[in-house]
Amino acid sequence: MSPSVHTSSPSAAVPARRELADAPFLVAARGGRPARLPVWFMRQAGRSLPEYRALREGTPMLRACFDPELLTEITLQPVRRHGVDAAILFSDIVVPLYAAGVGIEIVPGTGPVVAEPVRSAAAVSALPRLEPEQVAPVAEGVRRLVGALGTTPLIGFAGAPFTLASYLIEGGPSRNHEHTKSLMHAEPELWHTLADRLAEVTLTFLRAQLAAGVDAVQLFDSWAGALSERDYRRFVLPHSTKVLGGIADAGVPRIHFGVGTGELLTAMRDAGADVVGVDWRVPLDTAVRRLGGDRPAVVQGNLDPAVLLGSWAAVEPEVRRIAAEGRAADGHVFNLGHGVLPDTDPGVLTRVVELVHSL
Repeated sequence: MSPSVHTSSPSAAVPARRELADAPFLVAARGGRPARLPVWFMRQAGRSLPEYRALREGTPMLRACFDPELLTEITLQPVRRHGVDAAILFSDIVVPLYAAGVGIEIVPGTGPVVAEPVRSAAAVSALPRLEPEQVAPVAEGVRRLVGALGTTPLIGFAGAPFTLASYLIEGGPSRNHEHTKSLMHAEPELWHTLADRLAEVTLTFLRAQLAAGVDAVQLFDSWAGALSERDYRRFVLPHSTKVLGGIADAGVPRIHFGVGTGELLTAMRDAGADVVGVDWRVPLDTAVRRLGGDRPAVVQGNLDPAVLLGSWAAVEPEVRRIAAEGRAADGHVFNLGHGVLPDTDPGVLTRVVELVHSL
C-alpha cells in the first residue's frame, strides 16, 4: 500500500508576526545568520524548574496540557527565567491521541501507557479520528501565548507517526520495539494503514496550532533511531513526509528531531524538514557533511543533557565546542541533544544561554 503524501486541507496558519522578522531563532531556522546565536532547550518547560513543580502539583500531566491558563504559564516560565530565543508549547506527544479518545494515560515514572495495544486490523479500524475542536483548549493556549510572548517566537509540536504508532502497538515505552517492527514486516499493508491514520491525527493537531499562531513547528520522532535507514525509508518516511508536506503552505520553519538518528539525518530531511535536530552522538559539523546536497544545511543541537549536571568548568568548553561546530552549517540553533533532565540546576541553563549569546 502506498500512502498519499499530499492532502487537500490547508494549514490555515495566521500571517507571520511582523515583529519577529529579525528574531534570531527564525533567521537561523531559515538558514540565515542572525544577530546572535539563538538557543532554546527541549523540555525547557518542565521538572527542572521549581516554579513548574509548584504549579503542576496535584494536576495530572494530560489535564495540564488541556488547561489554557496553565499551559500558557508553564510555556512562559523558561522564557522569563532563562531568556531563551524561543518558547515551545507545553504539551506531550500523546496529547492528540488522548484528545481523540484513545485510552492512554501518562503514568509517572513510566510514561504513556495504552489501555489496549493496537495490533490488529480491527483495532486499527477502531482508532478514532481527531477533530480540531477536540484540541480547542490547546489552540486557545497558543493564542494566549502569541499575545504574551511579544518578540519571542513560539514553537508548536507533535509526535511523528512512527513514534505514535510505537506507543500504540507496544502499549507503552519499549526498549526494542519488537511488536512494532514485527507488524511492519509481517503486515506491511496494515502498518501503512495505521501510520497513515496517525499522520492525519498529527496533521490535524499541527494545523490547529498553526491556525492559532505558532511561528514554527517541531516534529518529534523520538523512537525512529531504532530503525535502519532502509526500514525508515520504506515504512516511515512516506508518513512523515505527509505530515511535513501537509503544513508546507504555512510558511513556517519545520524542525524534525529524533534520538539516535545519526544514520537517518538525510532521510529525515528528505521527509521535508527545514531544520534537522541532531542528538549528542553526532558532532554538528559531521551532521552537516552527512546532510550535504544542494539544499541549505540547517541544524539544531546538540549539547548532551547529562553534561549540565557537572561543574561549569565542564559545561563551558562543551558549549563553546558545539557553537564552533555549528558554524559549519548554513544555520544553527543551539539546543540540547535531547530534553533537559529533571535534576538540572536551572541556574546552569541560564548561564548557558548567556554564554551562547556572547558567542
